[in-house]
Amino acid sequence: MNTDLIYKVASDSWRDLYNGSKPLIMVGAATCGRSAGALEVMEIIREVTKNRGIDCNIKETGCIGMCYAEPIMYIAVPGEPLVLYASAGSKNVARLIENHIEKNQPSENNALGSIGGKKLKGIPELFRTPVFKLQVRKVLNNCGIIDPEDMGHYLANLGYRGLIRALSNKSAEIIDEIRCSGLRGRGGAGFPVWKKWQFCSDAPGGPKYLVCNADEGDPGAFMNRSLLEGDPHALIEGMIITGYAIGASQGYIYCRAEYPLALNRLRNAIEQAGKYGFLGKDILNSGFGFEIKIKEGAGAFVCGEETALLASIEGKRGVPRPRPPFPAISGLWGRPTVINNVETLGCVAKIMQNGAAWFNSSGTEKSKGTKSFSLVGNIRRSSLIEVPLGITLREIIFDIGGGIPGGKKFKAVQTGGPSGGCVPAEMLDLNVDYESLAGAGTIMGSGGLVVMDEDSCMVDVARYFLDFAQRESCGKCTPCRLGTKQMLEILEDITRGKGKQGDIELLCEIGEAVKKGSLCGLGQTAPNPVLTTIRYFRKEYESHISDHKCRSGVCRELIHFRIIEDDCTGCHSCAMHCPVDTIEGMPREVHTIIQHKCIKCGVCLESCPVKFNAVRCFPGKPQKQEA
Repeated sequence: MNTDLIYKVASDSWRDLYNGSKPLIMVGAATCGRSAGALEVMEIIREVTKNRGIDCNIKETGCIGMCYAEPIMYIAVPGEPLVLYASAGSKNVARLIENHIEKNQPSENNALGSIGGKKLKGIPELFRTPVFKLQVRKVLNNCGIIDPEDMGHYLANLGYRGLIRALSNKSAEIIDEIRCSGLRGRGGAGFPVWKKWQFCSDAPGGPKYLVCNADEGDPGAFMNRSLLEGDPHALIEGMIITGYAIGASQGYIYCRAEYPLALNRLRNAIEQAGKYGFLGKDILNSGFGFEIKIKEGAGAFVCGEETALLASIEGKRGVPRPRPPFPAISGLWGRPTVINNVETLGCVAKIMQNGAAWFNSSGTEKSKGTKSFSLVGNIRRSSLIEVPLGITLREIIFDIGGGIPGGKKFKAVQTGGPSGGCVPAEMLDLNVDYESLAGAGTIMGSGGLVVMDEDSCMVDVARYFLDFAQRESCGKCTPCRLGTKQMLEILEDITRGKGKQGDIELLCEIGEAVKKGSLCGLGQTAPNPVLTTIRYFRKEYESHISDHKCRSGVCRELIHFRIIEDDCTGCHSCAMHCPVDTIEGMPREVHTIIQHKCIKCGVCLESCPVKFNAVRCFPGKPQKQEA
């Protein structure tokens, strides 16, 4: 197949789209955009342009990362930069199209920034704005820029050139390129990718297999999903290169069924890659063949563990098995198998396209390259970001994320999902790399960052994450099955005011036993949220146990609500909204909460007008029980 002709057609199509004679309108239509109304925006765009007689290109794209601004609409007129508009809801679409396309006057108020071309008055260059100026987009460079369902867009942006380069080299040369890049597994443990490949390549027997772990199950994590939805061919290319390097002709993508859009775009990408000769029995007349199959998971968190994942692909119950032997020696159906996650394989494609030196120009001595993170929680700008390893938590949370909303103080950040730990405010200048996070008692994980403000109760946070891990435990090994349950029961007692002296020490003792005795990574890391919150927020545990107070106002049994007489105007709002009729008082009279009837739902606090601020939450139980 003539690859030069393929690339020429793709490049011409790309130039025509962005620099042609027609205006271009795109909408960020990944899952985050769709949940904010992106598909409705697309319909309005089609209707408005049809009614106004505007001949233009209308495209969907993936997530560019600014989740806080969804739905996002992109507009460009010929010869002018592409401008991104925030919160492009149904009321704004017609106005933005009229101003930008018909009047050639980009709207400054809604503009997030511009991409390419000359500078626009009043609109900053997007990649110089606070959200992006500290980011280094390598694996996410296409997300939010190309149409993920048009392979021509991927080809026009160096797509599959890494594969073409790989096919002209020997397996050992490709593995050495990955070694020189310093790439470590982006799924959590950070194991050197080249070593895993080398073990599999050297392992006797065959056939050999490649498995992509796309079973992203951490609460608040969406890095892999966003890459699959925004640039699926990056994964496909990375898988083919990896298969060639380790001597595998069959690859599997294990993706949870809860990702329907990602799965649809993956299937589309696989079909397109086969059509153009990048997948199949004889790829680009090289003599090398590679096929990809998709296996949909049922959403079990434990299937993110590699041996449980392999069991699920084989049609067995998804439970871990002891290691060694490791999958690189004996994996899928007992054959040598490499398991890498989505971001790792996406990095492989980019490294082979641009070279090892390009990739390791970012990062630290031991943690090379960049890492994508989902930045969520109590943060102004919830985002999908990609930053160089070694950046500090302060830079991520305050410079990129914009800090904490509502004038609140930063309290902690949970890294690494439910298996990670909580890092306190005193450690905001901690570098985000594998070694620094491990020293703080947490992990990189797949890249979830959950930010918490001063109102977060760290005991309850630990209870929440341990509850998730305990529910997701497969139950195969005793330390995880019973240990997490015992820890959870102790935490629940503490948050209900039933904690006892010695509970903190017992939590630490059980937690260490669970870490040492569990069979797989789920149990080995499940105690991390508890152990780190005890390590950094021990006084909160002590207050819950000794004083029976939750000073954050979260644990219901350890708080009470009271109406301040001097501030109550008798507006009656709290009484009208109380679900259990526990508030007494006539309109225009001071109201009172009957404490023994109160279920502590907090509705009274929410319904009290801010200007009055008469209903307050206090730690501890009420000293006086109203009749």
